[in-house]
Amino acid sequence: MINLKNVRKFYGALEVIKGVDITVEDGEFAVFVGPSGCGKSTLLRMIAGLEGIDDGDLILNGKRINDLPPDKRGIAMVFQSYALYPHMTVAQNIGFSLSLKKVPETEIRKQVEGVAEILQLTDYLDRRPAALSGGQRQRVAIGRAIIKKPSLILFDEPLSNLDSALRVQMRAELQRLHRELKATVVYVTHDQVEAMTMADRIVVLNKGLVAQQGAPMDLYHKPDNEFVATFIGSPRMNTVPVTISKPQAGALRVQSPIGLTLNLPDGAGTVPDGAATLGIRPEHFKIAPEGQGNFTADVVIVERLGVETYMTVGSENQPIVVRAEGDVAVRPGDRVSLTADGTACHLFDTTGRVIRSAQSS
Repeated sequence: MINLKNVRKFYGALEVIKGVDITVEDGEFAVFVGPSGCGKSTLLRMIAGLEGIDDGDLILNGKRINDLPPDKRGIAMVFQSYALYPHMTVAQNIGFSLSLKKVPETEIRKQVEGVAEILQLTDYLDRRPAALSGGQRQRVAIGRAIIKKPSLILFDEPLSNLDSALRVQMRAELQRLHRELKATVVYVTHDQVEAMTMADRIVVLNKGLVAQQGAPMDLYHKPDNEFVATFIGSPRMNTVPVTISKPQAGALRVQSPIGLTLNLPDGAGTVPDGAATLGIRPEHFKIAPEGQGNFTADVVIVERLGVETYMTVGSENQPIVVRAEGDVAVRPGDRVSLTADGTACHLFDTTGRVIRSAQSS
């Protein structure tokens, strides 16, 4: 179990980690996700001991480890660059840390073979890195980490150098590995698809702060703010400027410049009148019979993926992405009528904070 309590990091006068509080439970697969420059890799290096902590506490299994050297923390780290020794074989790369500890050769070979079996590298132990594929090299780097039998494994964007098909395969392998090892994992990525598909807990970082943390689908359905709402989910949530009025008690009328008008319930009576932002995901729009939708728009782009079709409608200044099941008979230039699921809408105030979460969740 790892706790970060009000952790801060400065580079000169620049504060890059601004008072972060995170708890990762024992055995959890936690993913730190956010745009470039948000501080996620810096935070990971602070946990590993490769960067100092200027303020706050880093606690591992109840013990404060701020000043503990990296090699005393019982933590393994897998970097974005595989950083393998090119002159060594796969077996020598995996077992290198044991060699440094003067472990007997027979014991090293036994442990290396066990790790190779887990990572499906048994047939490659005598090869050098140059003779391996990208995915195989990444598995060697992982093997070099797990042979130390760490209680915590840190991954710093380990799949970013792989092609898309191999990334999907490696995501599945990392999940399988986590189940087998039962170790705690902290994984850093800028790819929210990796975060959604792999994590038990997602920590969304923005400008050195935690924007929100929780289970993947909690963040998807109940974002605390507009940043998380638009960052989690692919394609991203549509956001539209709107004006809110209250024609009667317990009801809201939401009107936008693109012609979208919705009547929404306001059960708690806490949504204020005035300017706001409406958030609605692509799957919560449906194509309606002509004249029966909430609004009409021109189709700009059509992306057919077989099982689903994505349409971009509206103007360049206010594009709306719509997800439809299967292969829909629409083409760029067509005008479509759309209906929006009001129960799945979010409302955000002018500062980006949520003022109404989707009622369907």
